[in-house]
Amino acid sequence: MRGIVTIDGPSASGKSSVARRVAEALGVPYLSSGLLYRAAAHLALRAGVDPGNEAGLLALLAVSRVRLLPERAGNRVLADGEDLTPFLHTPEVDRTVSRVARHKGVRAWVNERLKEVPPPFVAEGRDMGTAVFPEAPHKFYLTARPEVRAERRAKERPQAYEEVLRDLLLRDERDRGQSAPAPDALVIDTSEMGLEAVVARVLSHIQD
Repeated sequence: MRGIVTIDGPSASGKSSVARRVAEALGVPYLSSGLLYRAAAHLALRAGVDPGNEAGLLALLAVSRVRLLPERAGNRVLADGEDLTPFLHTPEVDRTVSRVARHKGVRAWVNERLKEVPPPFVAEGRDMGTAVFPEAPHKFYLTARPEVRAERRAKERPQAYEEVLRDLLLRDERDRGQSAPAPDALVIDTSEMGLEAVVARVLSHIQD
């Protein structure tokens, strides 16, 4: 495959799992934009920078050499040579990442890191098919009912389902401006679909 495949959607809609499997089937890397936002949130929390302070965040990111490594086993994020990946999926980062991602300057910083990677690849996250790679020939938008997404996320977190659902709904509200599908994207509701079925649907559409 040549070119770019984008997979957008709200939190816990299955973007990462589907992107990884689709990329594997196509024999290309996948890019997780969400990990870069999470890295920015983690760095802010660690440095004591207010996630709502865009200027402070950008100053921190400017002195942190952050790289996204799209490896076959999964994406990793390095900052000044340190592997941040093990620290990026915590409840604290979950609650902070939307506050970081709302800043235009931070989104521009993430987009710059993504565009450093030469295609072909599968890119997943928010804004992938709209602001980041509008030229992509294959665009998908995955969604699911909040309750289903919270159940999926609760299996990956040490929190109770009710707490995960509350955090997810709050993040949905914060991310509303970034969560619209591209006009030419295929929207797939994964609420009643397993991973294999979603991957097959995406691959079938690309091949068609």
